[in-house]
Amino acid sequence: MTSFKPDVVAEDIEEIIGSIDDWGALSGQTVLLTGAGGFIGNYLVRTLLALNARDVLDKPVSVIAVVRSLEAARKRFLDFAADPYFRLEFCDLAVAELPDLKSIDYIIHAASQASPRYYGDDPVGTILPNILGTAGLLKHGGVSLKGFLFISSSEVYGCAGEDGSPLKEENPGVVDATNPRSCYAESKRAGEALCVAWYGQYGVPTYIVRPFHTYGPGLARDDGRVFADFIYNAVDGEEIVVRSDGKARRAFCYVSDFVTGAFTVLLRGEPAQAYNVGNPDGELSIYDLAKLVGNVGGKSHLRVIFQDRMPGSAYLKSSYDRLVPDIERLSALGWRPLVKPSVGFRRTIDAIRNN
Repeated sequence: MTSFKPDVVAEDIEEIIGSIDDWGALSGQTVLLTGAGGFIGNYLVRTLLALNARDVLDKPVSVIAVVRSLEAARKRFLDFAADPYFRLEFCDLAVAELPDLKSIDYIIHAASQASPRYYGDDPVGTILPNILGTAGLLKHGGVSLKGFLFISSSEVYGCAGEDGSPLKEENPGVVDATNPRSCYAESKRAGEALCVAWYGQYGVPTYIVRPFHTYGPGLARDDGRVFADFIYNAVDGEEIVVRSDGKARRAFCYVSDFVTGAFTVLLRGEPAQAYNVGNPDGELSIYDLAKLVGNVGGKSHLRVIFQDRMPGSAYLKSSYDRLVPDIERLSALGWRPLVKPSVGFRRTIDAIRNN
């Protein structure tokens, strides 16, 4: 678990809440949120509870935060220990030992191993929360659910990214199921299919968001993704280490923009539709990202160097040169990303460093 400077997160939460004017559907509701111990889950939990603190709702929203480590979560959410509208629950969604889901109004399923460092070492643990966990939550949540939000991934596009054009939701590509890295993409695709099936057969309003390279305060030091490695190089005042040719291009989205987009889909979106949530204006090559982080990360610019990955590394590299979202579908709901990478990465580094 990574700590971070609370005022940065508080400022982000204020931006999220101010960007949406129709929170009323959550008034008096109970939201179960899986993956609450992750950095995105942390933002989702804090946004919901901030609605109560700021009297945004007519009646308070209650949050059940589902985690795999109660000890770590108690530390992360220490400031909510006495909050009557917040409860922690243990659940391992790889075996679907689900908590009591009675009287749950909304479920946000954000539990997933998102880093490629897990795909080689723990493919089964990567797959099961996205398939078994999703099915279990939908089944036990029941047909009375008012909304089920599935946090999917841009990985579902597979080879659709090969030509480098912006990725539209209706044009996913082929994923090679025998590629070890596909444990993540295939299980996210299956999770999406379960959401569509549950809506079609039982009428449960399910919503799907596909994040693109989301970063921000709270990323773990051992996350394993390249942007997290760069961030901690900068936090430690080290050289920025690139372990590829640096030419691949990705669109980087600050966490407050993603969370605003996710809640926009839950509150305004069409059921059984997928929505890209990313920042096309945040597109950078990996080398350019390294230079940016080196420039904003310290009093003097940090040098960028190239190194091979360590022998035996479990990290499984993506084969696609450019992954950039088309965000027209979500923009039609009134959402747009606001935070430039130069601002977002500086906020992230400062937040972690100044804790």
